[in-house]
Amino acid sequence: MLLAPEITPNAYTTPLRRLLGPGPSDISTRVLQALAKPTIGYLDPSFVGMMEELKALLRYAFQTKNALTFPVSGPGSAGMEMCFVNMVDRGDKVIVCRNGVFGNRMVENVERCGGQAIIVDDVWGQAVDLNKVEEAFKQYPDAKVLAFVHAETSTGALSDARALCALAQRYGALTIVDAVTSLGGVPVLADEWGADAIYSGSQKCLSCTPGLSPITFSDRVVAKVQARPQKSQSWFLDLNLLLGYWGETTRTYHHTAPTNSLYALHEALLALQQEGLEQAWARHKSNHEALKAGLAVLDIRYVVEETSRLPQLNSIYIPQGLDDKLVRTAMLQEHGIEIGAGLGALAGKIWRIGLMGYSSRVENVVACLAALESVLISQGYACQAGQAVAAAYQSYAQQSLS
Repeated sequence: MLLAPEITPNAYTTPLRRLLGPGPSDISTRVLQALAKPTIGYLDPSFVGMMEELKALLRYAFQTKNALTFPVSGPGSAGMEMCFVNMVDRGDKVIVCRNGVFGNRMVENVERCGGQAIIVDDVWGQAVDLNKVEEAFKQYPDAKVLAFVHAETSTGALSDARALCALAQRYGALTIVDAVTSLGGVPVLADEWGADAIYSGSQKCLSCTPGLSPITFSDRVVAKVQARPQKSQSWFLDLNLLLGYWGETTRTYHHTAPTNSLYALHEALLALQQEGLEQAWARHKSNHEALKAGLAVLDIRYVVEETSRLPQLNSIYIPQGLDDKLVRTAMLQEHGIEIGAGLGALAGKIWRIGLMGYSSRVENVVACLAALESVLISQGYACQAGQAVAAAYQSYAQQSLS
C-alpha cells in the first residue's frame, strides 16, 4: 500500500494578516490577480515581450540605463550570491562593510568564492563609517570590490551609498550594493551613484510575491565577466550563461523561469511607475513620521539615529519589563498583525516594524499603534489607550499643512 499523509481536504486556510515585519509585505489585489494569469512558455513571443517591459520597469526602479537589468529567479540572497560569484575571483581582496546581519552574509560569500574579506565593522544600528572604509582602501589599495548594505534590514540603518560608491571609484574598485530593503522605499540611484551591481528583493518595498531578486549590472561588470579566464563557480548564477536568456537580442534556454511570479513583479513595478518613485518615497516617509509620533507617546525609543534611519523599517527597543515573544504573539493572534523580532546580537532586545510597499498605508499605522497599545496595557505597561493613535493622526494633520 502506498503511504499517504492524513490531511483533511481543504483543511488549510490562509489567515488574514497585516504584514508589518521586515518582510514579506502586504500584496495588493492587482498583484495577486496578476499571479493568476494563464501560464505560458518562457520562450513564448508574448512572454518575451513582457520580459522586455519588465526590464524597462526595473531600470526605472533602479534609475539606471544598464542593459543588464533583470530579476534573478531566486530571493535576494540569490541576487547577492550572483554578484559575488561573478565579480570575485580566487585571491581577490574585497572590502566588506559589516553593520548588521546581512553584511556578515557578504563576508561569507567572499570567503566561499576564495576571496579575502577585508572587514570594516560598525556598531549595529549605525551607518557605515566612510572614514573607516577609506582607511581600509589605503591599507589595501589593490582591493577589487567594495561591498556594503545600503539598507540594513536587521537594524533599520541607512548608509550613504552615493559616498561609498564614489570612494570605491576613487580607488579603482567595483561596488556591490545590497538594496533589498531600500528599492522603492528610499532613493536608489544606480547611475547617479556610479554603482556597479545592485540587488534587491521582490517582497519588500515592491510588495510582490517572495522569490525574485531584481538586479542591475554596469557595463564594467559585464566586461569583467566576459573577460574572466575561468568559469563562475556557480552554473545557475553564471552571468555569461544568463546573458543569453535576459540579453537584448537573444532568448536561449537557461532555466524554467517562474512565469507567474514574473507576471506579479511586472504588475508591482507598473504600480510603482504609476505612483511615481518620488511619491512612493514620500509616502514611506509620511507613514514613518506618523508611526514615530505614536511610538514617542508610548516612550519607545528607536535603535537608529534619525539622520540614518530607514523610514520603511523601524527598529525600536523593547521597553524594560516586557516579554518580546509574548507581545509579538499577542499582536499576531489577537490583532492579526505581524511585527519582526531582532536578529543576532539584537535578538530579544528590539522589534522591527516594517512599513514597506503596499504595507505602508495610513490604516496600517493606526492599526499597529492601536494593537500595540492594547497589548502593552494588558502586559502592565504604563500607557493610556488612544494616545499613540491620536499622536499619529496629529502627525498626518501637521504633514498636510506643511
